Amino acid sequence: MGTLLSYSGLSTKIRAMQSRLMTEKQYQEIAQMESVTQVVAYLKRQPGFAKLWADLDESSLHRGEIEKLLTHTIHQNFAKIYRFANPSQRTFMDLYFKRYEIAVMKDCLRKIFDGSGDGLDLSLFQDFFDKHSKLNLEKLTKSATVEEFVSNLKGTEYYAPLSRIGQEYHPLLFDYGMALDQYYFANIWRMKDKLFKKRDLEEIIKAYGNKFDMLNLQWIYRSKKYYHMAPADIYALLSPVRYKLSTKEITELVEAVDEEEFRRVLDTTAYKKHYPELTPDKLEEYYNFSMRTILETEARKYPHSVIMIYSYFYHKEHEVDRLTTAIECIRYGLAPAETLEYIHRN
Repeated sequence: MGTLLSYSGLSTKIRAMQSRLMTEKQYQEIAQMESVTQVVAYLKRQPGFAKLWADLDESSLHRGEIEKLLTHTIHQNFAKIYRFANPSQRTFMDLYFKRYEIAVMKDCLRKIFDGSGDGLDLSLFQDFFDKHSKLNLEKLTKSATVEEFVSNLKGTEYYAPLSRIGQEYHPLLFDYGMALDQYYFANIWRMKDKLFKKRDLEEIIKAYGNKFDMLNLQWIYRSKKYYHMAPADIYALLSPVRYKLSTKEITELVEAVDEEEFRRVLDTTAYKKHYPELTPDKLEEYYNFSMRTILETEARKYPHSVIMIYSYFYHKEHEVDRLTTAIECIRYGLAPAETLEYIHRN
């Protein structure tokens, strides 16, 4: 009864917010539009954007500003739910929030590696990060070198994993991004038993365990097929989390001599048994399908658990991805059918 009572108000709030997410019909209408200005004007009339974007002048916005505004709707909705949540629910949200910190850090690092010298303006996100983060956005966005960027992370949990990079070789942007992702994944898995109990713990294990396994499968396959990486280098990329994939299966997949052997090992895994049509070239497709299915199914079964929060954030973030894709397609003048096809791939 305690869990039911603690989640009943939040579940009602999230269901109302879910009802304002974009529908397939709305994506079809957007795909028919001829300009980015039309898309923004259209979104301003939709329930999920009307209040947030009421004062925007769509004719004066450029693409970069629109993308930041779309991302900021995630932050704004996160803040709404956070204000409504109790301390226990905020525990999960604080853990989940780290993905937004990592996204910002990757943007900053990308700017440094691009060497364009252009400033990265994240001032739109400043108030949100001031409330939830220890990152100094101003310092990070002004960092001119990787060394300066890492130094500006002192006092945060991200300094240690990033400061160890580059001591023996010349790392790439990919190396820093992967280090952040691995830290995030390992941190969630390490903290789950301390932070969650009973149903919430079961849902966290199922959702994140599936996510980490499927990501590892993708990374192994892509590393072997497209980058021809040695097994030792592949192991360094992988999430340390093991859920339904055993250490033995991971080893056999990494050590597979060709795609056919990789496929044979994949066919013995729990994921092939659960998804009979799963093949190496469909790993990304089935990762998205499995995450969506798990979150939607579990949120329906257990609306008074942490999975309800996770499911909403997942769908909101994918809405922003789809809208960003749609805007890019329209900007380049793609046909409506092609635009819709790209939207559906997200």
